[in-house]
Amino acid sequence: MTIEVEDATGLCSLTEDAFIQWARAALSSQDITEPVELAIRIVDDSEGRLLNHTYRGKDYATNVLSFPADIDWPEGPRVLGDLALCWQVIAREAEAQNKTLEQHTAHLVVHGVLHLLGYDHLDDAEAETMEQEEIGILSKLGYPNPYLSQDENNS
Repeated sequence: MTIEVEDATGLCSLTEDAFIQWARAALSSQDITEPVELAIRIVDDSEGRLLNHTYRGKDYATNVLSFPADIDWPEGPRVLGDLALCWQVIAREAEAQNKTLEQHTAHLVVHGVLHLLGYDHLDDAEAETMEQEEIGILSKLGYPNPYLSQDENNS
């Protein structure tokens, strides 16, 4: 597996190894054993807003954007695509949700990788399936259910 991580902001306090661990956990949970390649780019509000506007038509920065690759190489690793994580949005959400940056970022990396693998949440059934996958992966990594409040997780 080749997982490249770039912090374009210089603000991220988490290690590259953490991002790689979270992405690998998501890939492993789906029995991905073939060589794969993906890139994770940590962006600021400005770049996040530009990407969200350009590719989704929404004029605000969002926490994570997934860009599945549409590449079919005859040889070499399967290129899954790219994730863009908006650091300031993640930091604001973590604080508002009373979560650690690590916990919230781990969830968003897992969420983004699942999108690259074809998961979505366009309807209730898809959302439930994707959420259950995320909860299971994060639990194996030692993180609480991201869909419960901190109070619910601590009871």
